[in-house]
Amino acid sequence: MGMRHAENLRRHVPRAELVAIADVALDRARGAADELEIQHAFGSLEAMLDCKDVQAVVIATPDKFHSATVQATAKAGKDIFCEKPLGLSLFEASAMLEEVEKAGVRLQVGFMRRYDPAYAAAKRRIDAGEIGIPVIFKSLGSDKDGPPLSAYHSNVNGMLFYTNTIHDFDLARWLMGDEVSEVHAFTTVAIRPEVARFGDVVASVVNLRFGQGAIGNIESHAQALYGYDVRTEIVGSKASIMIGNVAGTQAALLGANGSLQPTADHFLTRFADAYITEMRDFVDSMLEDRAPRISGEDGLKALAIAVAAENSYIAGKPIQVSERTPISAV
Repeated sequence: MGMRHAENLRRHVPRAELVAIADVALDRARGAADELEIQHAFGSLEAMLDCKDVQAVVIATPDKFHSATVQATAKAGKDIFCEKPLGLSLFEASAMLEEVEKAGVRLQVGFMRRYDPAYAAAKRRIDAGEIGIPVIFKSLGSDKDGPPLSAYHSNVNGMLFYTNTIHDFDLARWLMGDEVSEVHAFTTVAIRPEVARFGDVVASVVNLRFGQGAIGNIESHAQALYGYDVRTEIVGSKASIMIGNVAGTQAALLGANGSLQPTADHFLTRFADAYITEMRDFVDSMLEDRAPRISGEDGLKALAIAVAAENSYIAGKPIQVSERTPISAV
């Protein structure tokens, strides 16, 4: 993900100049800098932040390090683009946002689906009242190949709700124009039981209840071998709008060896244009001194839904969504 953002900044965002890359593996940072023909490569964030030419930083570390990395960057006075999720707990995300506000820097969160032409067009039509009052939100997000077990061993990323479903949680808020008030998560590890040892799941269905009375559900699948498949539908009081629906009007078979394969093979393929548009918008916001289109508050609200979904998965019951971290004293 970091390399894709670097490539886009170097080659597709003319108003930006990519001046440095940092990675804990210095050889990897140097290799990327050589490939992209830029001068600076660093083995740590701290070393890069000392580079006087840097005005803004794009953070694409594993989930576990987002909060600390954003806070360090904010203290250095740099504007920030951070990949989702903001963190793996509401406590660390809130601490991050407090540091950003204290430093007076700007923060944009990487929910690139909002920049996809189809999703952006759907949002405009919903806002124009074409479907009437939104009543039901339905979304599906499937990755083609499940992560290797080593990715679970590393314990640096969140579970499925944070790595996959959080995009749909953000879409639910954005497209419905309402906040999710309650979730009820159902999960399975049936086809890969070994991931349960790491507190993760292979697939999930999360039922949603919205503050103004609408309902919805989100399906997530970490190992859909037929392809990378993202689809969303919003049913309104007057009409329904669908994004990414499968071709065909009757029965359609999606299979790795099937004849019908309308899906992409990877998220970087499906949302290639969205990633470019997203980064151009971030750079434009910084240069034009305006607030980012997708704020830290948006990131916090989506994270609160993911946390509630995880708590529902653990407790086996519906959970209210709250942006506050429950604290008990003895």
